[in-house]
Amino acid sequence: MQETARASEPSKQGSSVRSRVLAGMLGLITIAFMVTGTVVYLLQLSTMDNRIDDSLKRSVEEFRVLAGRSTDPALFPEHMTAEVLLYTAMQQKLPSNHEGMLSVVNEKIRWTAPEVVDLRLEHDDEFVRWASSKASHHEIILESVTTSVRTYRAVSVPVVLGEQTTPAHLVFAFDYSAEKRALNNGFLMYLLVGLGVLLVAGVAGWMLVGRLLLPVTLLRDTARQISESDLTQRIEVVGRDDLAELTITVNAMLDRLEKAMVSQRQLLDDVGHELRTPVTIIRGHLELMDRLDPDDVDQSRDIALAELDRMSSLINDLVTLAKSNRVDFINPVATNTGTLLDELLDKARPLGERRWRIGHRSEATAVLDPQRITQAMLQLCSNAAKFTVPGTTITLGTNIADPNAKVPRLRLWVRDEGVGIAAEDQARIFERFGRGHNSKRTEGSGLGLNIVSAIALAHHGRVSVTSDVGIGSTFIIEIPLHEGGDDH
Repeated sequence: MQETARASEPSKQGSSVRSRVLAGMLGLITIAFMVTGTVVYLLQLSTMDNRIDDSLKRSVEEFRVLAGRSTDPALFPEHMTAEVLLYTAMQQKLPSNHEGMLSVVNEKIRWTAPEVVDLRLEHDDEFVRWASSKASHHEIILESVTTSVRTYRAVSVPVVLGEQTTPAHLVFAFDYSAEKRALNNGFLMYLLVGLGVLLVAGVAGWMLVGRLLLPVTLLRDTARQISESDLTQRIEVVGRDDLAELTITVNAMLDRLEKAMVSQRQLLDDVGHELRTPVTIIRGHLELMDRLDPDDVDQSRDIALAELDRMSSLINDLVTLAKSNRVDFINPVATNTGTLLDELLDKARPLGERRWRIGHRSEATAVLDPQRITQAMLQLCSNAAKFTVPGTTITLGTNIADPNAKVPRLRLWVRDEGVGIAAEDQARIFERFGRGHNSKRTEGSGLGLNIVSAIALAHHGRVSVTSDVGIGSTFIIEIPLHEGGDDH
């Protein structure tokens, strides 16, 4: 048993709902940051590559335009040579940031970029060797060049003028490593900002989730305080959201639970008291019975059987009350109230030598459980017969209350000319084992009217009584009609 008890206890090492919700939220934000950052980084990298290549191609195109004007004496007053063309082109070109240029004639550096240009290609021997040896004499070469110093994106443009055979090239290059480093620095800043946003979101999310889960926390704390002896604790309703609705629902459940526990305690106390009496009576008669006296044996036997019958009736009534809390306690169907009243009258006549009659009837169609309503009405008829004398009148009837209302109500009533019920007893007679001052313990189980009340409540209705001592009583069952009808 101890192992079972320990197994049913929740693990104390598990993370809280607050932590899991916050972890899930931060996880989603992190994934969103990573996906967004990766996509943006790849797009910017592609944009950077296209921008560098476009800049190099524009430089090549500008050089072509300049070479096409090589015969213009206004631009080139001296004799045109490759060196002159290269010099003029480099004088008219101002490289942008991270861009450099140089000219190569006969595999040697002839001209370099002005001093204001930061990227000094001539200082990188490996790049100079590429520019001098690998460059084509007839085709433009655009490719990436990696040296021990950095990576370049370079273009080599051959210069061919007439019959001149001396190889000459104009080289433009971008410091690709520096461009990519600038892009990486921007992405690093994005990561730092993302971490800051995650930190702020974590703090704000912790507070927000804690506020959202406050009803759950109150529910947990209240559940810890609730015990079998104290069911009065309720959860404070916070806000107007779904959790507030959950709190209201749980409070309603606690109300029902408290009522059920109170009813259970009362039932156990009353049943213990009610069953103890017949057991005591049977035991007393059996102990005092003279086994040699046949009359005494018969008398004790009759008393024991009578008490056992009363105990059996009590148990049956308790079973009926226990079922009254189930959904299938009633099975409503469309029922004609006039036919139901006629059948009730026929079934009530054997209950006693009284003048049974119908005082008022309503022909209507009501949605109800005819068996349960018959059970409740016959219980009222039985009570009426029990507290009246032979020859008196017991009247049954039905009518429609508020026929013009949105949901009219059907009233079924039983009126007798009996002893009546005192005003102080009229409320308690519908309780379990509740009896008026004019009743006796041996008259029934004390649960009949409580069963009538349970049947009325199951139909979303109620039962009531009006009575005058010495004149008689009228018991009324009132339930929703659900469908209208004509009153006759």
